[in-house]
Amino acid sequence: MAVKTHREDPWERIRLTHAAMPDTPLEFIGTGLRFISWESQHPEFMQLVYDRLVINGISRFIVMDPMNDAQAMLESAGMMRKAGAREIIAALTYTISVVHDDAYYANFAAQLVRSPDIDRLYIKDPAGILTPERARTLIPAIRAQLGGKALELHSHCNIGLAPITYMTAAELGIDVLQVGCGALSSGTALPNAQRVVANLRELGHTVDIDDRALARVSDYFTRIAAAENLPVGMPQEFDAAFLRHQAAGGYISTTRRQLAELKLEHRFDEVMEELSRVRAELGYPIMVTPFPQMLGSQAFYNVIGSERYANVSDQVIRYVLGNFGRPTGVIDPQVKDRILARPRAKELMNEPPPPTLAEMRRQFPPGISDEEFLLRATMPSEQVEAMIAAGPARRHYNPDVQPIMKLMRELQTRPDVSDVVIDKPNFRLELHGNSSKENTHA
Repeated sequence: MAVKTHREDPWERIRLTHAAMPDTPLEFIGTGLRFISWESQHPEFMQLVYDRLVINGISRFIVMDPMNDAQAMLESAGMMRKAGAREIIAALTYTISVVHDDAYYANFAAQLVRSPDIDRLYIKDPAGILTPERARTLIPAIRAQLGGKALELHSHCNIGLAPITYMTAAELGIDVLQVGCGALSSGTALPNAQRVVANLRELGHTVDIDDRALARVSDYFTRIAAAENLPVGMPQEFDAAFLRHQAAGGYISTTRRQLAELKLEHRFDEVMEELSRVRAELGYPIMVTPFPQMLGSQAFYNVIGSERYANVSDQVIRYVLGNFGRPTGVIDPQVKDRILARPRAKELMNEPPPPTLAEMRRQFPPGISDEEFLLRATMPSEQVEAMIAAGPARRHYNPDVQPIMKLMRELQTRPDVSDVVIDKPNFRLELHGNSSKENTHA
């Protein structure tokens, strides 16, 4: 997003943030042998990624695998530690299915915690479906395996459960509750930091935090949202159906639009039912990127097509081939056979392995920095070129002056306006034509 949308160098952003707060750990989440895109990369390439992240200022790493593959996570953790990571947190990605019970997560945690490369663990609930009732059995089951290592909770507010579940987690002795600030909280994001602190104190917990500093941070992001006309996170209503299909709001709105374009709006409920069926047939993959998109598209094709699995995407084929790791549950044998019998499956079976680091370097100009190489290797060249042409990002931003700046930009498009005076308490701005004097008093 930094490169594509804002034309800003994400490496520069990391360096500036680290320089601004050198004593605050900056965090990066790693998802196996992937960087930026969901294409698999060679281990040498990923080692360079982690090396450069540490050098630029990242010290805390989250290791996560969309399939909850412990072995794959430990391999990534080893690379992170070799790069110099100070703290590595293993993600226990939460979902609901017939196979993802408390014993499953306890065993998963036990496999991870034995490694010296894992410093702590966290329950990652991207769908926001962890209920207080389930937390009362899940958290103790996991904590029993940790041998004193810390446990954190990261739960989104998609259906309004997270703020309540956080209170239960605190009661059960969770070590860290991950939160969002101001406009960046609630909605489909994390619970609001100020509200969580207030609720914890109300229930008798001690929270050692600088309330003034937290309020300033929250207020700043809220002011940015107002200045840039961006949406603010709002509390979500409970939706019981979400516990079944676990499809995020973005997928639901996109599906409704696609069906409307085909004049098939009346089949929306059928698509959502099919999504749950496809997920079960494919072994209950966790509804975390990239699987919601993959399963959602398959459900859509199954409903609008002439027959189920008549149209199958490359990503679904790769999933069945095991390119994303080992499925948690068993893939339905008939579905698996039908997918792998496709001619395209035969082609994807013979895909070459990811190129080595040396092979990739030969594709780009010599002498470029490692950071530029990593961007060029994983992003469209025109987007990287546009970022470089844009130059260094702005160093200062004051949301309070944005309405005036917007007004001035719009006035520039009005050739009939030659003189402008803005006069308000403690501020006066005069603009007099192109050659006249400009006076500003603040």
